Amino acid sequence: MSDSPDKLSAVRRHVVLGLFVLGFAVLLGRGLDLQVLKQDFLRGEGDARHLRVVSIPAHRGMILDRNGEPLAVSTPVDSVWANPQETLQAPERLAELARVLGMDRGDLQRRLAERAGREFVYLRRHVNPDVAAQVQQLGVPGVALQREFRRYYPMGEVAAHVLGFTNIDDRGQEGLELALNERLTGQPGAKRVVRDRLGRVIRDVENIRPARPGGDITLTLDQRVQYLAYRELKAAVQAHGARSGSAVIMDVHTGDILAMVNQPSHNPNNRGSLRREASRNRAVTDLFEPGSTIKPFTVAAALESGSINPRMTLDTAPGTFRVGNHTIRDIRNYGRVDLTTMLAKSSNIGASKLALGMESEHLWRTLHQAGLGRGTGSGFPGEASGLLRDFYFWRDVDRATLAFGYGVSVTPLQLTRAYAALANEGVMPAPRFLADQPVLPGEPVMSPAVARELRAMLEVAVTTEGTGHRARVEGYRVAGKTGTARKSGAGGYNEERFVAMFAGFAPASHPRLVMVVVIDEPAGEEYYGGQVAAPVFSKIMQGALRLLDVPPDDVPSIRAVTAGAGRGPA
Repeated sequence: MSDSPDKLSAVRRHVVLGLFVLGFAVLLGRGLDLQVLKQDFLRGEGDARHLRVVSIPAHRGMILDRNGEPLAVSTPVDSVWANPQETLQAPERLAELARVLGMDRGDLQRRLAERAGREFVYLRRHVNPDVAAQVQQLGVPGVALQREFRRYYPMGEVAAHVLGFTNIDDRGQEGLELALNERLTGQPGAKRVVRDRLGRVIRDVENIRPARPGGDITLTLDQRVQYLAYRELKAAVQAHGARSGSAVIMDVHTGDILAMVNQPSHNPNNRGSLRREASRNRAVTDLFEPGSTIKPFTVAAALESGSINPRMTLDTAPGTFRVGNHTIRDIRNYGRVDLTTMLAKSSNIGASKLALGMESEHLWRTLHQAGLGRGTGSGFPGEASGLLRDFYFWRDVDRATLAFGYGVSVTPLQLTRAYAALANEGVMPAPRFLADQPVLPGEPVMSPAVARELRAMLEVAVTTEGTGHRARVEGYRVAGKTGTARKSGAGGYNEERFVAMFAGFAPASHPRLVMVVVIDEPAGEEYYGGQVAAPVFSKIMQGALRLLDVPPDDVPSIRAVTAGAGRGPA
């Protein structure tokens, strides 16, 4: 007898109900297993996939000028990164991502494929805000933004050589950015965050370590004077078709570097256009023979040795002087001249006779004390020490030509520092870039009496009586010396390549600023220091004295010049 339909239906209901109960029991058991027994394990697995410790970027310290104006600041920017393992799973999205990033799709795919084993790969660093917004809107799997900092230089090329620049990771590479990198660099912080499947931070969990920003640094540079010096130097280099140029302005008493400029320059905000030739700070790295700008120190050595007195005269006739197999020449026959006229007319013969009339060691010691042949102690990266050969190896012709600036090499900063000694009662200050750096005691170079004698002589050299008359500054007494040196090459000194210089200080009655201008290889008919470098000195010094509120000291009776004939460039 077969089962009735009602009985079969009841069995099916019980079976189905039993299956439901069994399934529910399995699910309940699994839920208890996951939520209770394996809770810690699963939380750890989830955290491993979505909980991350990320770095909190710390901005680099600012660099300020002596008046608190910003010269270098770090601004927040976004960088685009990706997790290749996730991004490669959506190949159809790569084309639009590449378009937004300005990349080739094939290059983007290869970069991701080559780094498929990593979880973090930069795609584009320091993108513009509009690009960052577009990337975020795309929502490509595994692609996200990371906040970083980019260095910005408000003065651009004007202060590029002093400040230097940083790399993409905001680390100093040149200039003071490199020298002061440890002080400027901040300490990144760390925090634990939760990311979604696209790599975006959706929740901060905890701060592990706060970010510590880098320290701000105040320089001795004056932004106004720096700009003025750069403008005039650039105009002069362009006007004379010169290869390069440098100018340095220093406070006579403290050694503060108020301005340091070079040509050619570069814009540190645009690393893509950076050329090595334009990035080095020529004022501290490039060497040149100082020519006639060295003559005041030859006179100082002679006065200090006692071999001459300030009223002594020198016979420079007939305009040529034979030393061994070499002939030394003046541009004209000056006849018998005193020391003041010798400097004003820039007589090579007079300087040579002074050098040959004293012991070699004494001349060497004076030049060495003036900082030639040794570093200035500025701490600037790549600073050159110059060249001053030991007097033991000098021949008579070496001593004679050294007296007017050949056979010795200096940097513009070295020459500036040496002239500061002439302006500062014979004491040479240590150059100072940092406003919080203590002013170090200066080094004695010569006696105060000799420094004052030379100051008076150099003041005449900037009158119509001397070669430096174009360096005059209206309302101020100026003292200084021109220089023109032939450049040496493989075959000796070139008759068509010159370095034009002017070194001087003002106001001459109570010197405040000392300055050196160097123009390398001016082209054209004008190439003497008095023609090329002296006018640059005049324009920059005039503006700097007024910007710094230095009172004028020019009195007509003081500017009266001694009788004499003509003037010649040097």
